[in-house]
Amino acid sequence: MAGLIKGPALFLAQFAGDDAPFNSLPAIAKWAADLGYKGIQIPTFDGRLFDLDKAAESDAYCDEVKGICADAGVEISELSTHLQGQLVAVHPAYDLAFDGFAPSQVHGNPKARQAWAVDQMKKAAIASKRLGLSASVSFTGSLAFPYLYPWPQRPAGLIDETFKELAARWKPILDVYDENGVDVGYEIHPGEDVFDGATFEMFLEALGGHKRCQINYDPSHFLLQQLDYLAFIDIYHERICAYHVKDAEFNPDGRQGVYSGYQGWVNRAGRFRSLGDGQVDFSGIFSKLAQYGYDSWAVLEWECCLKSPEQGAAEGAPFIESRIIEVTDKAFDDFAGGETDQEQIRKMLGLS
Repeated sequence: MAGLIKGPALFLAQFAGDDAPFNSLPAIAKWAADLGYKGIQIPTFDGRLFDLDKAAESDAYCDEVKGICADAGVEISELSTHLQGQLVAVHPAYDLAFDGFAPSQVHGNPKARQAWAVDQMKKAAIASKRLGLSASVSFTGSLAFPYLYPWPQRPAGLIDETFKELAARWKPILDVYDENGVDVGYEIHPGEDVFDGATFEMFLEALGGHKRCQINYDPSHFLLQQLDYLAFIDIYHERICAYHVKDAEFNPDGRQGVYSGYQGWVNRAGRFRSLGDGQVDFSGIFSKLAQYGYDSWAVLEWECCLKSPEQGAAEGAPFIESRIIEVTDKAFDDFAGGETDQEQIRKMLGLS
């Protein structure tokens, strides 16, 4: 039977730019298809490639977008709302830094910025439905990340209040996604309140197990945290609706470890790398996902401290394609089997 995992696909966010072919959807879609990609994940926050406001209102515009992709030879895997999702919950310590994710008219006004982000998230649910998509990818945002390491000791109740508030902000958004038949795959990522399995469980519990609260699986963030990313699939596979194929390496030494000493990317113990240049066991991951019947996209997210994005993209498509497993419907020892005979079975067990 054909492989269940779709791909390869490419997340366009890190490639979009002001120069051709990266400055328009038709051009970048054709560029991706020429490299061997069958799908593209579209960042809804980049107006050079996509108009989210228009997509939420117009079937004609969504049909145009689908037509552009079809003409180029790719499908849309998901819409990304990473930047808008980040702004659903922002600790004041990050206000100035995250203002850049929003339009200038809401800069310096956290309340207006959050309202804009919530509206954007809801529009992405409607746009996804218009485009015929069943999943999207995003971030949760963060209220408690400044208190990640407990010194001074966190006051009792701070984390409980964090997830209570985070769920209160996200549940109305997720309800809109549910109305439109679309999942939100949260990228579990340092900098978000949901950054590992334990925090995802806390978020999901606070949401009452909301069925649209799903996972965008990205092993690179787990390797850098020294989390068992294969066991993570065993535990949470029923909630994985999207997959970022991204590599990383962790090389601790006598000077730095997980926190990487405030160094730039090249000099960190933990570094993102292009596919095949890091330490992630992708054969193990694709096997696990195939084992559990994952049937959505494998999407390259390029981030590398050394290799150019163009080289990373060119190498990424064949890397992913070669690891997609065509799931068998046969057992290797079927040839040695026979017809089921209940009397024979009882004789073999000494019961006759």
